[in-house]
Amino acid sequence: MRIIYLIDFNCPYSYIGLERIKKACNSLDLDVEWEMKPFELEPEAGKRHTISITERYSDKYNLSVEQASDRISEIEKIALDDGLKINFKDIKLTSSKDALRLTKFVQSNHPEITLDIVDKIFYSNLVKNENIADINILADIAVSCGLDESEARKILENNYYNIEVFLDMEDAISNGITSTPCFILNEKEERLIIPGVFSAEEFEVAIKDFAEGNIESKTYGFGTL
Repeated sequence: MRIIYLIDFNCPYSYIGLERIKKACNSLDLDVEWEMKPFELEPEAGKRHTISITERYSDKYNLSVEQASDRISEIEKIALDDGLKINFKDIKLTSSKDALRLTKFVQSNHPEITLDIVDKIFYSNLVKNENIADINILADIAVSCGLDESEARKILENNYYNIEVFLDMEDAISNGITSTPCFILNEKEERLIIPGVFSAEEFEVAIKDFAEGNIESKTYGFGTL
């Protein structure tokens, strides 16, 4: 089975959802070919931290600062219940474009290490609260995953894969995908799109039904945390 996952590194739901669907696949002992596709959620974010995530959530979702803070705390608790000790409230909200470009390059040329680099960029951003718009940080992550530093810096310093990131997002939007995460299951000629975040158990049921050809009796809409 091939599973395409659309993510953004500024999205904690992407981190949680990817971990849950991987857990479901492991539980089913499923042989999966994974493919990452980028979906940039904050295209206006710069390379430097200028606004807190609390302020951003307050503005984006029309919440009071207190309501935004409560929502962020809830996300952190949900992640912790899944074993992910994220510190979302202190994230340095910066552009994820370079991280997405680097990961797109890795997916295209070194697919065997893509999940590893995805996990480490999430960890850098959401746990260590590093600036993932800093190409030095991204280069160090790439090297830790086995990528040659000069190869990584060549991509990062020259805006390579910028168009590919844009086209992947445009393709997603044309297929009705407007947020992350989103998971697209492919088996032979069949395809199932699962947008949103389900529990690991719900992912497992969906994957099992799809693999057994029972998707007609199932409707998978937007998952909830």
